[in-house]
Amino acid sequence: MSAQLPEPLIHARGLVKRFGDFVAVDGVDLDVAAGEAFGFLGPNGAGKSSTMRMIGCVSPPSGGTLRILGLDPRKDGPRIRGQLGVVPQLDTLDLELTVRENLLIYGRYFGLPRALIRERADELLEFVQLSDRAGDKVEPLSGGMKRRLTIARSLINDPRVLLLDEPTTGLDPQARHVVWDRLFRLKHRGVTLVLTTHYMDEAEQLCDRLVVMDKGRIAAEGSPRELIERYSSRDVVELRFALGENEAAAEKVADLGDRIEVLPDRVLLYADDGDACLDRVQTRGVTPLSSLVRRSTLEDVFLRLTGRTLVD
Repeated sequence: MSAQLPEPLIHARGLVKRFGDFVAVDGVDLDVAAGEAFGFLGPNGAGKSSTMRMIGCVSPPSGGTLRILGLDPRKDGPRIRGQLGVVPQLDTLDLELTVRENLLIYGRYFGLPRALIRERADELLEFVQLSDRAGDKVEPLSGGMKRRLTIARSLINDPRVLLLDEPTTGLDPQARHVVWDRLFRLKHRGVTLVLTTHYMDEAEQLCDRLVVMDKGRIAAEGSPRELIERYSSRDVVELRFALGENEAAAEKVADLGDRIEVLPDRVLLYADDGDACLDRVQTRGVTPLSSLVRRSTLEDVFLRLTGRTLVD
C-alpha cells in the first residue's frame, strides 16, 4: 500500500474573487506543499495580489474551495493568521519607532510573552543584518533595510507560511540580492514561502514551482526550468533594427527559427541552436544594428502565453 501524501498547506479549487461585476480571480486551482517556495508570476492586474489576500485571510473568497493549514479561512481566519507571516507590497513600518521597537510591538499582537518577543527580536535582527541599527529610528533607513526589517517583523510569530507580495519592488540590485539571500536561508530552515512577483529573475532564483497568471486565470504551472522547456526553445536570438524596420526584417527571417516574436524594440527568433540561427540570418543578407544570442528565460515563456511583457 503506497504511503499517503502529506496534506498541502494551501489548497484551492475553483477559487474565485469578484469585485462587483469584475472577476479578479477566475477559477484558480493550486496546492502548495510544506517547505516549498511557490510563486505567482504575472503582470499588474493578473490576479496575483487578490489571490494572496484570500490566502492571507484578509479578503474572503467569492467562490470555490480554499483551505489554509487544513482550515477554512471563512471560519478560522484568526487561527490561520496566527500561523502566517505577511510581507505586504508596501512597507507598513512605524517610522517614529526604533528598529527593535517595531518588532517588540508587533509581537504583542500575537499575544506572545515579552521575554520571548525580546529573544526573537534579537535573533531576527541578526538574521536580517540589522543588529547594529536596532536602536535607530526607522525613517532614515534605506529601502533595502526597511524591506529586511519588514521581513524580520513578519517572522516574529514563527510562522509556518510566509506570504510575500512583490518582495523586492523598488530596490536596487544589491539590496534585492541581500533580500533573496535571506529568503533562501528561510526556505532552508523549512519555512514555506509564497510570493508574487513580476520579475522573471526573482522567480527563477527563489521559486521551486510557480504559476503564470493572466487575467485572473492560471496560464501555466511548473518549475522555472519545466516552463522554459515546455513553452520556449533553448536559445533566443535578439535582433535590433532601425526604428520602423522590425516588421519588414521579421518577414525575411521568420522561417529560420522555431518561432518569432516582433516587439516594439526588437525581433526575437526562438531556436535550439542560436548561433547557427544567427549565422543563417546573416547569410540571408539581413543586417541588424545589433544581435545577441542568449538562453530562454521566463519572460519568453510569458510572451508565448500572453503576448505581453511582464510589466505591461
